[in-house]
Amino acid sequence: MKTIRRLIYGEVFSAVFFVLLAFLSLFFFFDFVDELPDIGKASVLDPERVYGLPDALLYVGLLMPSRIYELLPIAVLIGSVFVLARLAQGSEYTILRTSGLGPWRALRTLLGLGTVFVLLTFAIGDYLAPLADRGAQLHKSRFQGVISLGQTGAWLKEKQPYSNFSVNVGSMSPQGDLGNVRLFEFNNQGFLVSTLHAQSGRIEADESWTLRQVERREFDAAGQQSAKVQRNTLESFRWPTSLNTEMVSVALLKPERMRTADLFAYIRHLEANGQTAQRHEIEFWRKVFYPLSCLVMVVLALPFAYLHFRSGSITGYVFGGVMIGISFFLLNNVFGYIGNLNQWQPWLAAASPALIYSVFSLGAFGWLVLKR
Repeated sequence: MKTIRRLIYGEVFSAVFFVLLAFLSLFFFFDFVDELPDIGKASVLDPERVYGLPDALLYVGLLMPSRIYELLPIAVLIGSVFVLARLAQGSEYTILRTSGLGPWRALRTLLGLGTVFVLLTFAIGDYLAPLADRGAQLHKSRFQGVISLGQTGAWLKEKQPYSNFSVNVGSMSPQGDLGNVRLFEFNNQGFLVSTLHAQSGRIEADESWTLRQVERREFDAAGQQSAKVQRNTLESFRWPTSLNTEMVSVALLKPERMRTADLFAYIRHLEANGQTAQRHEIEFWRKVFYPLSCLVMVVLALPFAYLHFRSGSITGYVFGGVMIGISFFLLNNVFGYIGNLNQWQPWLAAASPALIYSVFSLGAFGWLVLKR
């Protein structure tokens, strides 16, 4: 049995590697084409430095771990379908069956192989991809001057014993300096107490922000029509807060590119401050279930080993595997948006594609392998 397992594992690993390499080459080309308009532009921080070809290649290269994470389940499906169909076409799988490789033993063998890919997908998506994405953003920001946080900036919320704060950060430099910071302070009755606008700032290690070039407005009688407004201009202002650099830099990464632990901590922060976390909860459960889709893919590929092939018909089955993989990728994204719009349970929206394809794969296995 060890010989059979070594044969199947070696063939599938080689096929998955080449399929993944082909997909990565395609996406690397597309990402590099997107960077071509920026090549030759001078750095905002250092006008003598130009965003050149090596910088573009480095930036695109740092995006590849995220591409691997997205494409690995599809590559597992296509590689497994190709190997099992080729073994069936050459009657090699028939020999393996006569040597004792029954349907359930074949299923256990492929599930063991799928577990390896599950661990690999989780490690890449939870450790390598977020780190590489952050490095890519910081590398690009050295030429752009700041890390863009979107058209309206990054919005955060902070609850304190006697006040609630809404915080808007316009930009953040690679060194952690903040730009265009706005604070809106409300009392516990929901009335506006003060507003603050700072040209720049910095997050300190002692759970505080040091803001510079500050314009502050205080409302003496919040909620009354005759409220007085007091305006102050300050060189610096210290704001005690529990919002740290990691929470602000969350806006740099899409939720699906964050580590599972960081995403869970950010969800707890949103819930503690009365903010909606539906989108982040869906992405959290997708991070949990997405690596498990590798198990679904290998089970879905197993029935291809029991098909009867004519000469040249293997290409059509491999193409069918490609289409199944692409449909899973699209369905996985669509269910995330549908679940967010319709306020589904986050775990259900994230798990639905895997559950649908699990039922389909087990049905195909039961009908084609066990009954026939």
